[in-house]
Amino acid sequence: MRTALQAAVGLLLALLAARTGASLVSTIALGAPAPPPAPADAARPAPAAALAAPSPDAALAAPSPDAALAAPSPDAALAARADPIASYTLRATLDPAQHTMRGEGTLVWRNASRAPQRELFVHLYLNGFKSPRTAFLRTPVGGFRGNEILHDYGKIQVTRFAVREMGGADVWPQGTPTTPGDPDDETDIRVELPQPVAPGDAITIDLAWDADLPSLALRTGHHGSFHMVGQWFPKIARLEPDGTWAHFPYHRLSEFYADFGAYDVTVDVPEGFTVGATGRLVEEQRRGGRAVRRFVQEDVHDFAFAAWDRFLEMRATTDDGVAIRCLYPAGNEREAALEIDLVRFGLSHLGAAFGRYPYDTLTIVHPPEGAEEAGGMEYPTLITTGGSWLWPALGVRFVEAVTMHELAHQWFYGLVATNEHRHPFLDEGLTTYAEADALRARYGAGSAARLLGIEIDLLAQYRAGAIASGHNGAVAQPAPAFVDGEDYAGLAYLRPAVLLATLAGVYGEDVVRRAVGRYARENRFRHPGPEALLDAVRREAGDEAAEALRAGLFDRAWVDYTVATFRSWRADDEAAGAPADAAVDAPHEGGREAPAYRGYAVVRRRGSLVLPVDVELHGAGGRVQRIRWPARESVARIPYAGASPLVAVVIDPDHRVLLDEDLANNARRLDPDVLAPAVLSRVSFGVGLALTLLGP
Repeated sequence: MRTALQAAVGLLLALLAARTGASLVSTIALGAPAPPPAPADAARPAPAAALAAPSPDAALAAPSPDAALAAPSPDAALAARADPIASYTLRATLDPAQHTMRGEGTLVWRNASRAPQRELFVHLYLNGFKSPRTAFLRTPVGGFRGNEILHDYGKIQVTRFAVREMGGADVWPQGTPTTPGDPDDETDIRVELPQPVAPGDAITIDLAWDADLPSLALRTGHHGSFHMVGQWFPKIARLEPDGTWAHFPYHRLSEFYADFGAYDVTVDVPEGFTVGATGRLVEEQRRGGRAVRRFVQEDVHDFAFAAWDRFLEMRATTDDGVAIRCLYPAGNEREAALEIDLVRFGLSHLGAAFGRYPYDTLTIVHPPEGAEEAGGMEYPTLITTGGSWLWPALGVRFVEAVTMHELAHQWFYGLVATNEHRHPFLDEGLTTYAEADALRARYGAGSAARLLGIEIDLLAQYRAGAIASGHNGAVAQPAPAFVDGEDYAGLAYLRPAVLLATLAGVYGEDVVRRAVGRYARENRFRHPGPEALLDAVRREAGDEAAEALRAGLFDRAWVDYTVATFRSWRADDEAAGAPADAAVDAPHEGGREAPAYRGYAVVRRRGSLVLPVDVELHGAGGRVQRIRWPARESVARIPYAGASPLVAVVIDPDHRVLLDEDLANNARRLDPDVLAPAVLSRVSFGVGLALTLLGP
């Protein structure tokens, strides 16, 4: 989380930006509320759906909260179950006083590849906290979460890893760390087997281990008696279909990648401790001062739990029968109720967009003060949130944003289990897109905040970070390749989300939502790569949209539209030397009568991101012509014909291309008092930029 000082400075800047922006609006506002519709003969070659838009001065206008989603593929076609490759039956006994845990159980693993396997790779993520020399702790990631100072280190020691089908041999003593050139990292372990596992065959491994939990760090650890237990057991890496292992050391910016399976986990804690965990509670016993709870969940690829002796609890059930449970500290009752409300809405909205949520439960953990490093994380059927009571009181939707973001991860991470180490944008970028889409459906134009009566759109806030990072590297790069946390946040989270929102603005919100929905539905319980997303966009939105997405993800493509110049002249002056070719096929605003004036505008597209855009030609008489420019070329001369002189030109008046890097050059006018183009008439961009200082 950002510091309170940064938050206070950000809020001050936001309020100042709001006041400055309001002054700017009053200075450059149009005389009329909005220009009249273009005449029937104005050139509008684009489909009506693509140009159906809010008024030109309604930048980033959002759908109404009750707007219906376009019907995607029917949920009847969804995969009903995952192919179980790695299934665990585990028991975890927690000592919260010593912050230690003893684990035991079994792993049933099947070789689903095409090649026999003489080795296994196992992640020991807790060893990332073993010493300051680990790859995790020595990796600098300024500008992102994970600013903990460890008071206690953590580790995991495997004491048994015996393969039943191989004579019960304990193969762990032959295990070796595999981090290249890094003898101090023990998070990626290679285990050699005494005999191969043939394709299609399964083995059962008996496990036992001891773990020390670190003081609360990124995603896991303890703060007082509060314990967040994530990535806590020996976890087998994923074997790809071609027989290669997707294994890697635990890097600070990397998350996880694993096969689906069934989890049957018993959590043993002192009586008085409440536990929130992945899956549904199927059994509970209390004896000898201990509380023993058994949680079961099929079709998932991870398991985590939180335990604390001061949790309060709030429950609800959706219309579809999903049991929602929120665990929270005293004093956060309002936030708990808000989070449950957001989850109820999100399960419906996200389910309609990306496929029905298939599980029976969803547990929310709101960490206590001081345990913020546990917040803002996702596990199957379990999310952690966070945020002070101050934000809702101020009208800033940080609690809502983190809740919706982590809930959206149930689809983009949980159900569509991409390789988060190799392609983090498929996880974080699509989740951020889904978060913004859902919050705009819920709150309209005030999806980020409502401050002093000014509504601030979440995409306006995210746009600033997306553009700031756009030239620093490609979106589609592995997690360890990002040079710091700022680039990771901007490129893996914000830029792909704003790129998708840009495509939605250009090609239609429903079109892009259907494309992402197709990707999510067709790849449920699978492990797709970027090509699957590009294919879904191509099938729903066309080749042009898919190519723009590919260039934006892989080629650092960017765009900046600008009005270079324009001029007009009386039509009867053409014989005196005015450029007559400018009038060829020009639209005009005078009905069927010959136009009194002709002219042209020169518009440019800088950068390699090719997206069609609207161009408005404003006549002195107040009539506006709108023309669709395909922008395949980097410069074009757009003809004008009308009853009055051409006095202003505006590119993208509805702000559909959110990745346009410089909005100030999207308009040119003869007299500043004549026209205030829509690109400059919204306060939300300035306020959104200031609000980035407030974010977690």
